[in-house]
Amino acid sequence: MGNSYAGQLKTTRFEEVLHNSIEASLRSNNLVPRPIFSQLYLEAEQQLSSLEAGSRADNEEEEEEEEEEGSESSSPPIAYQMKPPPEGCCTTDGFCQAGKDLRLVSISNDHIEVPSGFLLVGAKSPNLPDQLLVCAVDKRFLPDDNGRNALLGFSGNCVGCGKKGFCYFTEFSNHINLKLTTQPKKQKHLKYYLVRNAQGALTKGSVICWKGAEFRGRQSSSSTCSSALFQPPESSGPSVTITSDPVPATNPNTPSGTQQTGTLTNSGPPKKRHKGWSPESPSSTETWNLQPNPQIPNKNKNDGGSLSSLPHSALIGPASSPMVASGEPVSVPDNLLKICKAKPVIFKGHGNFPYLCGNLNDIIVSPLLYTCYRNSQSISRAYEQYGASTIQPISEEMQLLLTVYYLVQLASDQVPLIEDLEQIFMRSWRESHLSEIRQYQQALPQTFPQVPSQIAPVTSAQLPWLAGLAASSCNDSVHIIECSYSLAEGLSEMFKQIIEGKLVKTNYVVILCASRNRCIDSCIVVTGKYQARVLSESMLTPADYQKEVNYQLVTGKVETLGSYFSTLCPEGDIDLLLDKFYQENQGHISSSLYASVNRTTTALDGTGASVCTSYNIEQHQIRPFQLAVAQKLLSHVCSIADSSTQNLDLGSFEKVDFLICIPPSEVTYQQTLFHLWHSGVLLELGLEKEHLTKQRVEQYVMKLDAESQTKFKAFLQNSMQNPHTLFVLIHDHAHWDLMSAVHSLYPQMEPSMGLVDRLLNCREVKEAPNIVTLHVTSFPYALQTQHTHISPYNEIHWPSSYSNGVDLYHENKKYFGLSEFIESTLSGHSIPLLRYDSSFEAMVVALGKRFPRLHSAVIRTFVLIQHYSAAMMAVSGLSQMKNYTSVETLEITQNLINSSRLCPSGHGLMVVLRIPCIPLAAVAYERLYHVRERLALEDNFEIILGNPNSGITIGKHFVEQLKIWQKIEDADWRPQTYLELEGLPCILIFSGMDPQGESLPRSLRYCDLRLINSSSLVRTTLEQELGLAAYFVSSESHIEKVVVNDVLESDQEKLSSTDNEDEEIVTEGSTSEKRSPMKRERSRSHDSASSSLSSKASSTAFCSESSPLLTTGDGAKSPHQVLGSSTEESGNQYEKQRQKIDKGAQAVSKNLPIAAEQLDTKQNIKNAQISITSSSSSPFSSSSFSSVPTHNSFILQTFQCVMTKASKQPPIVLLPKLVYDIITSTDSSGLPKSSSLLPYHSVMWASSFRPLMSKMMTCTEQSLYYRQWTVPKPIHIDYNNRNEGRMDNFHPRRLLLSGPPQIGKTGAYLQFLSILSRMLIRLTEVDVYDEEEININLKEESDQYYHQPGDVWPDLETFKKIPFDYTIHDPKYEDASLICTKLQNLSSEDRSMSRKLEDTYMHRQTTRMRLSKYAVYNTYHHCEQCHQYMGFNPRYQLYESTLHAFAFSYSMLGEEIQLHFIIPKSKEHHFVFSQPGRQLESMRLPLVTDKSEDYIKSPTFTPTTGRHEHGLFNLYHAMDGASHLHVLVVKEYEMAIYKKYWPNHIMLVLPSIFNSAGVGAAHFLIKELSYHNLELERNRQEELGIKPQDIWPFIIISDDSCVMWNAVEVDCSGDRKSEYTWTERNVSLKQILQHIESTPNVTHYALIGMRKWSSKTNSAEIKEPFSCCHVHDFIMLNVDLTQNVQYNQNRFTCDDVDFNLRVHSAGLLICRFNHFSIMKKQIAVGGQRSFHIKSKVSDTPVSISPAQYICAPDSKHTFLAAPAQLLLEKYLQYHSHRFFPLSLKNYSHPVLSVDCYLNLGPQIAVCYVSSRPHSLNISSSGLIFSGLLLYLCDSFVVASFLKKFHFLKGATLCVICQDRNSLRQTVVRLELEDEWQFRLRDEFQTANAKEDRPLFFLTGRHI
Repeated sequence: MGNSYAGQLKTTRFEEVLHNSIEASLRSNNLVPRPIFSQLYLEAEQQLSSLEAGSRADNEEEEEEEEEEGSESSSPPIAYQMKPPPEGCCTTDGFCQAGKDLRLVSISNDHIEVPSGFLLVGAKSPNLPDQLLVCAVDKRFLPDDNGRNALLGFSGNCVGCGKKGFCYFTEFSNHINLKLTTQPKKQKHLKYYLVRNAQGALTKGSVICWKGAEFRGRQSSSSTCSSALFQPPESSGPSVTITSDPVPATNPNTPSGTQQTGTLTNSGPPKKRHKGWSPESPSSTETWNLQPNPQIPNKNKNDGGSLSSLPHSALIGPASSPMVASGEPVSVPDNLLKICKAKPVIFKGHGNFPYLCGNLNDIIVSPLLYTCYRNSQSISRAYEQYGASTIQPISEEMQLLLTVYYLVQLASDQVPLIEDLEQIFMRSWRESHLSEIRQYQQALPQTFPQVPSQIAPVTSAQLPWLAGLAASSCNDSVHIIECSYSLAEGLSEMFKQIIEGKLVKTNYVVILCASRNRCIDSCIVVTGKYQARVLSESMLTPADYQKEVNYQLVTGKVETLGSYFSTLCPEGDIDLLLDKFYQENQGHISSSLYASVNRTTTALDGTGASVCTSYNIEQHQIRPFQLAVAQKLLSHVCSIADSSTQNLDLGSFEKVDFLICIPPSEVTYQQTLFHLWHSGVLLELGLEKEHLTKQRVEQYVMKLDAESQTKFKAFLQNSMQNPHTLFVLIHDHAHWDLMSAVHSLYPQMEPSMGLVDRLLNCREVKEAPNIVTLHVTSFPYALQTQHTHISPYNEIHWPSSYSNGVDLYHENKKYFGLSEFIESTLSGHSIPLLRYDSSFEAMVVALGKRFPRLHSAVIRTFVLIQHYSAAMMAVSGLSQMKNYTSVETLEITQNLINSSRLCPSGHGLMVVLRIPCIPLAAVAYERLYHVRERLALEDNFEIILGNPNSGITIGKHFVEQLKIWQKIEDADWRPQTYLELEGLPCILIFSGMDPQGESLPRSLRYCDLRLINSSSLVRTTLEQELGLAAYFVSSESHIEKVVVNDVLESDQEKLSSTDNEDEEIVTEGSTSEKRSPMKRERSRSHDSASSSLSSKASSTAFCSESSPLLTTGDGAKSPHQVLGSSTEESGNQYEKQRQKIDKGAQAVSKNLPIAAEQLDTKQNIKNAQISITSSSSSPFSSSSFSSVPTHNSFILQTFQCVMTKASKQPPIVLLPKLVYDIITSTDSSGLPKSSSLLPYHSVMWASSFRPLMSKMMTCTEQSLYYRQWTVPKPIHIDYNNRNEGRMDNFHPRRLLLSGPPQIGKTGAYLQFLSILSRMLIRLTEVDVYDEEEININLKEESDQYYHQPGDVWPDLETFKKIPFDYTIHDPKYEDASLICTKLQNLSSEDRSMSRKLEDTYMHRQTTRMRLSKYAVYNTYHHCEQCHQYMGFNPRYQLYESTLHAFAFSYSMLGEEIQLHFIIPKSKEHHFVFSQPGRQLESMRLPLVTDKSEDYIKSPTFTPTTGRHEHGLFNLYHAMDGASHLHVLVVKEYEMAIYKKYWPNHIMLVLPSIFNSAGVGAAHFLIKELSYHNLELERNRQEELGIKPQDIWPFIIISDDSCVMWNAVEVDCSGDRKSEYTWTERNVSLKQILQHIESTPNVTHYALIGMRKWSSKTNSAEIKEPFSCCHVHDFIMLNVDLTQNVQYNQNRFTCDDVDFNLRVHSAGLLICRFNHFSIMKKQIAVGGQRSFHIKSKVSDTPVSISPAQYICAPDSKHTFLAAPAQLLLEKYLQYHSHRFFPLSLKNYSHPVLSVDCYLNLGPQIAVCYVSSRPHSLNISSSGLIFSGLLLYLCDSFVVASFLKKFHFLKGATLCVICQDRNSLRQTVVRLELEDEWQFRLRDEFQTANAKEDRPLFFLTGRHI
């Protein structure tokens, strides 16, 4: 009846436990099995519960069926059969059989009568996972709070139809249509109590705590909103104690509550074992601390929650929060904002949250913390998959306590981050369960002090006390309010205290109510003015942020701010001061600042004297890094093409086209056009002709704006019309606009949003086989989610400069990016390049309190404008205005205004003022423009408003300046990119919510980011703002780290002299120190209100702007004014600074290359470029150009252009304090804190339970981290990219290139297009041998032509009359011995030697040829047509081939030969198999009379070795689709690799004895097998009535490098018969073979071949269409006629020449078709190159010369690991002159070679004779030979045969035999001693070991 039978002995239970016990003891390492009966009876309640909970996790959502499987025995689970429902009743899910609706969502507001003693509960139906069915159940049959005391059985009523009295749960489950596949059990299907909420609606309450489920705890009550229905996780288990991370003075070690401990002797098999359980899992000695009421982890499948930071707004507002409001509403006071000075932010925590009413505009309620808590309770799948299912999540009490600890540790100027809190929870949970999870994942680095892992859990009763104790140490920054009944009273109390002013010092109020049923309700209110303002503003989306600022500007709310500023100035309104200044100085101003310099410049220009030489526009050139990245991109594209998925067929493309998509920024657009124009890519790709116009270039770049659709449509159309062009769609700045087209939320704001999705993700792009999409970005994180389109294998990351300290790509520039900027803030660096301005921040905070309703962006902007205005006035002479600006701003302004004075040509520096909000940027521009005009500085520097939607506008005066500097003569020229502003002194107000890829010039000196939106803390946003300052510095003048010695390191005076009040005080509880106790001490220098020892060493400390000087601790002075402030500095102060410098210099002098006293001269300082700093601060600052007496100053150079330093030093970056803290602080792994922020707005963390990123992570590992731990939100472009198969999510032709900002990615991808185009051209081309025939001069010139030039076939009778041409004409045999005949005009002239003899593999002449459509391909070719041919068709699986043995006997080998065929299923029709056993019988052969257009009769055999990838075996296109039989002949050891690459080819596998044999063995076996097969086919078909001679006798033997075939077409239509014209064209192999096979009387020819192609072929060579001569490479062999002529199976080289000579001497016809030619591809691997001759003794490769290939018998010579025959052939090729000295260059007296042709080298001629009776031999009468070669001669060679030939006196003989015995027998049998003299020392052998069967030689001299 579905009740637990724990404690009752039942047969099945006994059997199950017995079975499990036996199984466990067999599998366990523990020798003592656990007693069975103790399992059945003696389990304590808690032990049983823990086992139950551990094994039967609450998996109803995912593993319902699996839980019923019982033990893991081999018997299958018994399926449950439900009783069929009665006829005519309702069977709809969610309705009872009477047809009444039971779903909670439908009847939650209905009145339901519940009998006394009954409760409403929710039942779960497997078919409705998101619904609860309402049931009324007698509460006696339900458990109490401890999961006990439930009566066995069931009693329930149907609330739909009202039927009562169901006594069996099975019966009841049938009635309510649960439709179960497993045994119905109330414990499993009755899940939740149902309760009425404050509105009276029925909602899901707490979990019903069935026995064993007390560990699952109470589910947080939830609203009826469907998104809030969160399911329990896959597993949960017994709780192990959860530890905390206390702050000092708080120690939760205090014993509290009773600790129940049960010791489990063995973990044992649970009653219903979890499928992941193994008896070894938890150790038998482990002690478990069981917690009274631990909490279930809640998992929300559509995890909407864990957002980047508290400052990050949730998509779900308060309405959809899964919190139920209860009790009395709480009234928000009316004047709250006025009192608080900021809107308090209330974060809902655990439990119920009360209603709020009243002044709701003055508060913000957020569910973010609730989401964080919930996510932190769901144990991550990462741990579950390792079997961590028995580990309990962190409890609610501990979560809240840890939150309090965290808030206590925050400094007053820090804002809480969700990431921090999540990591604290993670850390605490891990430490609690370290023993369980240590084996699964390496422990994280410590974030907090280590705590003992076994402590008693915190109870809800102890919580308020512990929280209060923790908060007691923080000076009331965190205030705890404890409530008795509900949060409402706590909130009311808090509002009351705010009104009374009691919470002025309090930043956070923690309200908790822990009394109700021991369950916690909690919330946290942020009341700190700074924190509340940052958090509330962070909840605005970017669009809302803009709206809010716009509204405040439009409605005039900011005017109060302006009027407030007016009151600050002692002399009244700043504008009045400006007007007064303007009137006073009008007419005098020109001489003061700029004009004087300008005059000087022009004067100097006229004489050509001192013009600035620092200005040089960089030439466009590809850097080594860019080339490396381009090559990486190319290799990734190639790997897509090479993969077996057939997603990209590079072989089918002839050219490259492209389109670059960029964000809608006019400057980025012009910048990209500029790069494209100068790269020359358009010309290189052949897309444009020489004279490019701008309009033509614009066709290739597309702004993603409203007009882009037209251009994109044209691009798509172009791609469809040109299937043989590869289109590369480049999406630059790809992290911009990742808005889903479906969820484009703000179409009225940004019409372009969602365009990327609409265009780049459209179906046409995804499906087009010729479009490759390349996303390019500096911030790829948002494209690396769980649903990304881009495969991790298709990611290309910018390489790092160094690997293991080695400079990989030597460049003369060093990239200076984020990590280098952060590094500059560490102690020991000369210049901190990242800074913040504390006086500015202090003013902003003060004004924020005064104007709480104004957005802080407005306040910050107005303050900064005020500072810049005051600084400009101060520099212009109104020195009283210094007090109304900050030192940072004053420094910037001084340097800007004075920079052009230092350069004879007037070059100056650029200041970028980043104002994201466009309306605020416009306000700033107008104000600064006005101030500049009033101060008459309009010719001194320009102010530029950089709006993404418009171009650059600058004054005419500055345009003229730029034209002079850049030598531009075009009258209409205007700068269109920021890069063209090089050297222009200007303030660039850079607006737009995000930078969109704009690059800045090298004259950028200051990047002022003080106004960036610091509340929106997302990694991409922060990094792209800082990316504006990324820079290349000259690697020679790279900013050096200071050399600091021990004296300076411990200089206490300097260490303690930092009076840095605004810096965070490092107290015991300071987070920054707590988080990283091992952190390197940073220079506490980056605050301009600090003393001059604050190490903000100016940008000039010895290697920068101008004069490095020490200043004293006068806080009002800038610690680093590049050009100083005024002339007021006294000489006394200067002397102090000098002393300090001298002191420092002496301290460091021993480490410096120059003596300390040399520091006095300015030149040496410049040369040394050393910055001296203390470990904590950099004491250098610089003083004004005018403030220092020149006679003893440190000024480097009186006039020094800012451009001279441009290449040496990166810009200085000013940040908001909040951002500065995040960037410069590190987490426990050593990474900057910014790295652990949420990567992007539209993604979210998959789980709070994620490991920290590691400092050692590569870009690839970071990508995998984000792919595992982030998921896109519904508004994200990738949100819907979810398929069933995980791998299907990736788009195969999509790549991602990521690299730091401004590093040169544009140049890299343009270079990639260039090399891709070159490669495609290269892919369609091959190197073919292009050599003239050799030995043409030895041909007998004859006027007789046997055939007409136009004849297509030879006439048999005529052909028999053509004499055989013995001479070899194939150019590959240029270094082979000449074959002499009596007919030749022999001379002793040297044959031209074009090669060195030692060149084993000569460099032969090749030419590049475009592949035709009839080419043969290697494995790299993929196209639609030949998928099936190659075996990649799904019908032919790779493994669908069978191995067949085929044996035949051959007398010459004296044994039976066994070959193996591998025959794919698709090729079995070519073979005959025996019927019963499917034994291979023969290969089918056609008839001579068969005629078919689509059939090639001759089987093709291709012997191959070492060329599984590069061999040309794809004959599909060459055969033009004709059916043919193609067999690859491979060696046994290469069978597997060839089968892998060519799964659909028939393979003939040679016996293993031929593994080291040469090509002769393959040819020999092919021919013998084919003849044997011919006999079999004749016998088989004779039975069918076919004559034996009608069976087709030809086979083709082809090389594996034959690539194309050509045919000559002769036109004989001239007047005279002898006149003809000819053309050669590429034709298919099918056409050639069918032509040859149709030759009349074809069976009378023994060998048919064709000419080798050459571009130099002349008419004479093809005038005779048919020749009787040697044929090579591709031959048709008549196996019938050549039955008795064999290939020599031992041969490695020249075996075809040897065979041709044997065939001819046997009287058989060899015909070469001269009108057909074959092209052979040069393949650099395999073939003969596979044979390496190396020593058998040493493994070290030693080069062995051919002279060492033979040795004296029995010598101690080093034996070689190579076949004897190969050594012989190679030796004779290079050193035969040692055997035949008289023959050297003696062509009229050749060496007589009997029955064989061996290559004796090109300087020795041979004469071939056959000893066979009736053979055709040349007439040797009159020929006198210089030598005799007898190679393995057989019985046909007899003494009388040799005596016919005449030899020179002193001629030499060489006899070669298999062994020494045969040598002696041969000498005796042939009576050689009669004419030849032998000596003992003339015997040799090949240098083989005895077991390798060496060959033996005997040489002698003719008497």
